[in-house]
Amino acid sequence: MPSNPETLIKTLALEVQTLLDERLQNPAMIGIHTGGAWVAERLHQELNSNMPLGTLDINFYRDDFSRRGFNPVVNASEINFDLENKDVLLIDDVLQTGRTIRAAMNEIFDYGRPASLNLVVLFDRGGRELPIAPTLCGETIELTKQQQLELSGPTPLGIEVVSND
Repeated sequence: MPSNPETLIKTLALEVQTLLDERLQNPAMIGIHTGGAWVAERLHQELNSNMPLGTLDINFYRDDFSRRGFNPVVNASEINFDLENKDVLLIDDVLQTGRTIRAAMNEIFDYGRPASLNLVVLFDRGGRELPIAPTLCGETIELTKQQQLELSGPTPLGIEVVSND
């Protein structure tokens, strides 16, 4: 069973603060809808930060849009700051194949050219299809292909392992 997301947020916040202190000069935080946006909001609060905070909805940037066979609910991305030369902290809840992150990166570069991009995820469950790795990760877990992590929230954040049998 995965750890409590609220506990992981506190741990990740300390690691993010170290990253901010040591390497990031001009930070901004962007959460990926929906779970990543919740995690980004909680991290932003935990850090008591004044860095810009935005959200991305990557549905139109997905490479499996036509394969999924559904009509997704698309929310507006909200990046109300200039990304040029920002050290972006890209936040997501669960990293698996890497395809969501690839889509997020494509959208971010449509907004501008950041100085750097650092991926922060709450859970890394493996199963990569693309060569993408997190800069910071709350917890690495192993699940079968039939299992899925579902984050609930936004307050408090919860996690559940769901089986697709």
